[in-house]
Amino acid sequence: MDQKKLEKLQILAERIDFNDERLTEYYSSREKQLDNVRNYAGYATLLRAPQSTNLDNLDIALVGVPFDFGVTNRPGARFGPQQIRELSAMTYGPIHHASGIIPEQLCRFADYGDVSLKNTYHLDQGIEEIEAYYQKIAAAGVIPITAGGDHSITYPILKAIGRDGPLGLIHIDAHCDTGGPFNGSKFHHGGPFRNAALAGVLDPERTIQIGIRGHAEPHWDFSYNSGMRVVHVEEFYAMGLEKVIEEARRIVGDGPTYISFDVDGIDPAFTPGTGTPEVGGLTPLDVQQLIRGMRGLNLVGADAVEVAPPYDPTGNTALVAATMMWEMLCVIADSFAARKSTS
Repeated sequence: MDQKKLEKLQILAERIDFNDERLTEYYSSREKQLDNVRNYAGYATLLRAPQSTNLDNLDIALVGVPFDFGVTNRPGARFGPQQIRELSAMTYGPIHHASGIIPEQLCRFADYGDVSLKNTYHLDQGIEEIEAYYQKIAAAGVIPITAGGDHSITYPILKAIGRDGPLGLIHIDAHCDTGGPFNGSKFHHGGPFRNAALAGVLDPERTIQIGIRGHAEPHWDFSYNSGMRVVHVEEFYAMGLEKVIEEARRIVGDGPTYISFDVDGIDPAFTPGTGTPEVGGLTPLDVQQLIRGMRGLNLVGADAVEVAPPYDPTGNTALVAATMMWEMLCVIADSFAARKSTS
């Protein structure tokens, strides 16, 4: 190789700053060194965030809800938050490679721990405990991003966040989850959005449900009758990603909006570790791009649910969920910063 060319390469290799000056500032302000970023060491936290039990110092709280009392088939989602924490080591930024968002420069966030349930044998009381926990988060003006847990947990979360007015919803799932009472309870994972609409905390006409498919279709009449927009997986691919994003943004508008992602919305070839797998689903990239497409909306919370580790020894399902939580954190941090700048 030409000596001058080699010398130029050597100078480039010795650089300790980054092309993106924000990254240089990030590592400098955090007093971090790249050689200290070890995915296999230290305590596992959601998105490798610091731990905190003080809401006063947070804008966004990452929360685990180890709860699967509402499953209609295979249990195991109570172990979801724990494994999502473990796999979070493989997903965190600090910068989003496509959007360029650096959440830590936009807001304060931390792993706020798990909801501690006293009633582990009472579904109804467990739902009440979850709501009370999130009422405290909402009262502090903190935005929750949650690792579930089965999908029944979204109802009490929406009750807390939507207490001042009904929310819009971006719902990615194989199932609409608007079914009626089942086996003696309405608080199962197939009915949270019916419950939320009836409680007045979810606006059906500002709700879009994406990726729907499978044999449970007869149970989703409430979605159609109440005005929810249901996008079956076949329509998703017929419309194309960009059109679906446009439709979602049109439906939720400028009002406060929540994102709920069930890992069974993705094909079980990618996410087998879930209670009700449904063949023929979305790809992880589809969901990543859907979430990125919600940038600029008035986002007030999100969750990733239904990770059931016993059915996926590889941990890939939890990896997908952790990755989607990172995507959510980026767009929600951006939304928070935009609201803060105009307040």
